[in-house]
Amino acid sequence: SSITRQAQSLSNLPPPFLLKPQFFQGNKTDIVICAYDDHFMVIATQIGSMGTILQARKEEGVSIHPTFSVSVLLGKRDEPMLVACARQIIEHISNAGSSRSLVLSLGLRDHSLPTLKGIVSAVTENCLW
Repeated sequence: SSITRQAQSLSNLPPPFLLKPQFFQGNKTDIVICAYDDHFMVIATQIGSMGTILQARKEEGVSIHPTFSVSVLLGKRDEPMLVACARQIIEHISNAGSSRSLVLSLGLRDHSLPTLKGIVSAVTENCLW
């Protein structure tokens, strides 16, 4: 049946890695990290929903210095700090030797530099790559 096939496909998904709640600028922040075959997904939320969703990946090329592309898939497009957060995480993933891309969901009340630095630190200290 289709329900059985759906259950089997769900059983192949990796277990999410939930960090203990973090507090940045007084805001409780839940962070989940998931590793898939072709990408990592990081969800950081202070509002209980997905918020802005970004995709980041390393560009394939002949350059000695790696370049990264970050795009907003859904949500706020006028938030350069969110793009910077995604870029820092994808650079960390790449420097660790992984070629997987990143999908980053940021549902934040507070978009301040200390909050975004805290999220990057929490994710990179507990990385799955």
